[in-house]
Amino acid sequence: MLKKVFEPIKIGTMEIKNRFVVPPMVVNFANEDGTANERFIAYIEEKAKGGWGLIIPENYTMDPEAKGFLKLPGLWNDDQIASHKELTDRAHKHGAKIVVQINHAGRQTASAITGVQPVAPSPIPDPTIGETPKELTVEEIHEIVEKFGDAALRGKKAGFDGIEVHGSHGYLINQFMSPFSNKRTDEYGGTIQNRARFALEVIENMKKKIGEDFPIIYRMSVNELVVGGLTTEESKVIAMMLEEAGVHAIHATNGVYASAQYIIPPAAVKHGWSSDISAEIKKVVSIPVITVGRVTDPLIAESILAAGKADLVSMGRASLADPHLPNKAKEGKLEEITRCIGCLQGCAGRNVKQLPVQCLVNPMTGNESEFKLEEAEDKKKVLIAGGGVAGMEAAIVAAKRGHEVHLYEKNKKLGGQWILAAVPPSKEELNTLTVWQKTQLNKLGVNINLNTALTEEIVEDMKPDTVIVATGAKPFVPNIPGKDQENVVIANDVLAGLKEVGTNVVVIGGGLVGAETAAHLANHGKKVTIVEMLPEIVQGGEPAVNYFLFKDLEKNNVQILTNTSVKEILNNEVVIADKEGIESKLENIDSVVMAIGSRPVNELASKLEGKVEEVITIGDAVKVRKAFEAIDEGFRVGLQI
Repeated sequence: MLKKVFEPIKIGTMEIKNRFVVPPMVVNFANEDGTANERFIAYIEEKAKGGWGLIIPENYTMDPEAKGFLKLPGLWNDDQIASHKELTDRAHKHGAKIVVQINHAGRQTASAITGVQPVAPSPIPDPTIGETPKELTVEEIHEIVEKFGDAALRGKKAGFDGIEVHGSHGYLINQFMSPFSNKRTDEYGGTIQNRARFALEVIENMKKKIGEDFPIIYRMSVNELVVGGLTTEESKVIAMMLEEAGVHAIHATNGVYASAQYIIPPAAVKHGWSSDISAEIKKVVSIPVITVGRVTDPLIAESILAAGKADLVSMGRASLADPHLPNKAKEGKLEEITRCIGCLQGCAGRNVKQLPVQCLVNPMTGNESEFKLEEAEDKKKVLIAGGGVAGMEAAIVAAKRGHEVHLYEKNKKLGGQWILAAVPPSKEELNTLTVWQKTQLNKLGVNINLNTALTEEIVEDMKPDTVIVATGAKPFVPNIPGKDQENVVIANDVLAGLKEVGTNVVVIGGGLVGAETAAHLANHGKKVTIVEMLPEIVQGGEPAVNYFLFKDLEKNNVQILTNTSVKEILNNEVVIADKEGIESKLENIDSVVMAIGSRPVNELASKLEGKVEEVITIGDAVKVRKAFEAIDEGFRVGLQI
């Protein structure tokens, strides 16, 4: 079935072995001086080993005053070339082509990062940052054009196979191109031709320095998805201009910082959502078009190519989840692919905090140079209590290292609370991790014992070398008067289908579990009210995930009461109080759902103390809202035994 994705293709003079593309994603691994270190190189090399045809690392800065993140790679001076030559050499060893994306952040950065006032076509602050940029003079524009060309030449000297011009996502070139950010009335503003002038001058300067035939890809935000921004029809004109200017491919993406939920879309956005937009660009150019946007499965990539919507497919976060996706797909091992679940916790969530990127479902991401999953010299018998995501991850890693592993789960299914987390709207892809973990356990020969809690007696009988306690957490029920009434249920029981609720429901607790349970109930026709003591619900949640969750709650008319506490639960009423302590009642309530939080369950560890040579506890990180830490901890425990 997978045919098109494995066909070779040429971008200019560069021949690529397949249609799988790793698009540029900021990972914050590079040194602050713009050089590449072993962590950055090993991260990219792993993708080359995994079979990706084209790899475009994160955007390279052409001026230290132009970067949008603290630890970006750079090509602003010749001293940086050598380290990046090491990067390209190691990618080439595995048959990948590697292209450098060159960028200037423009107004989408801050003086706290660059040490200087940001610059832009017009002195208008980006809505998401708020710092007013300096309007560039024509002379300054010409200087920046030269710096783009100089950086491109350094990229060629560093062994890159081509250049990608970052003309998307609201950065400087995009800022000139877009009426959303460009309010100039000189030769760089007003008409499409004038707004495109800066980009065309950058391309011309690059060609003068790197040669006419050296491949150039232009990444463009076809639709900025903001009021007053670029739309698809206008971008089709720009694409034709770019082809005429000698660009060899268009990398069609969408969005700016003000519409960032579509740049790195969460699971609530449908698969391949922007391929229809890419198809519009493909209608007006004859050069290859690369599409991107929530493509996490090689089968989706194949369908996009087969439909003629694009010529190559970027699968960024899919490559974080599984850098070996192309090779596994080629070998027909689709069930072994670890799939991105669209949570954004390790990628975008850490990115905006200037932290190194990780991946919730792949603890090796970013740690390729640190962790080695090797066979253990001392083989052990390992017993694991708990078949949630942490326990299963520990079992997988331990089994890969050659240990004899026995996994015990007191319920009839593996997955723990992770199964419940997959029930609310847009969360179904969490099940792909459960399926992958179960596939790995079976493949590795892990002994799985369902409907069986690990007890002291079993431990005494089995005589293990190591016991790992990953028994997770149980819901916490606050001591609210009336909490023991029949109409009061736990969110977990509702999501598991163990308890039914009436038509009019109050959810106590506006954290992630409470909000998503409310969305689940509202989507099934219930009238729902969320009561939360804090000033807002889902505090600390990923902004893009919250964006779509809140839209869902609004669409289904979920009432949200913040700064509000529950004083008492009555037969069909709930007594609440606002932050001033003024009480009122929610009336005609059929059911009350508790979603306050969880507490760890790890009593077994203390019972086994002194009875087993090694007892390791995976703590309260196994709560669903901290699944990132749970999987990472399970992985590390599996490595250490």
